[in-house]
Amino acid sequence: MAARAGRGAAGLLTRLQTTAPTVRALSMSHSLTQKVLCSLWKLGRLNHVAIAVPDLEKAQSFYKNVLGAQVSETVPLPEHGVYTVFVELGNTKLELLHPLGEKSPIAGFLQKNKAGGMHHICIEVDDIKAAMSELHEKKIRILSEEPKIGAHGKPVIFLHPKDCDGVLVELEQA
Repeated sequence: MAARAGRGAAGLLTRLQTTAPTVRALSMSHSLTQKVLCSLWKLGRLNHVAIAVPDLEKAQSFYKNVLGAQVSETVPLPEHGVYTVFVELGNTKLELLHPLGEKSPIAGFLQKNKAGGMHHICIEVDDIKAAMSELHEKKIRILSEEPKIGAHGKPVIFLHPKDCDGVLVELEQA
């Protein structure tokens, strides 16, 4: 029985050894990598994940007093129709969003999602104008004609969720 198990293991090892060079050869292909890297702009790090919350004070208290996170003061952004609070994490941030005014896009989101939830992700780019130009060429809808100034004082744009697998994507100039 032990001899049969040893032969089975040896056979498996032989099959693994013969398939490894094929996998390695595919991973070293440069043609796919070159197509991705020829863009005029570069996608950067995840800046934040935004969460719409129905009770901003309760959410601030949870992240600060229960989880022990560093939490910013509430900042109104009337041009975006939101109050924002940032929760600092080691490698990124959470942005807590609460409606500011009746026309706030967050008010509409909370009407559909009473308990709140993830609203968007924000990814940094090194050249927002070049990103906009290329995204237009690729038929990705941008929700504004020009960048707006976001919560960090930098230009931002939002990409239509239907063009991004159901996720609202914010791009922020790094």
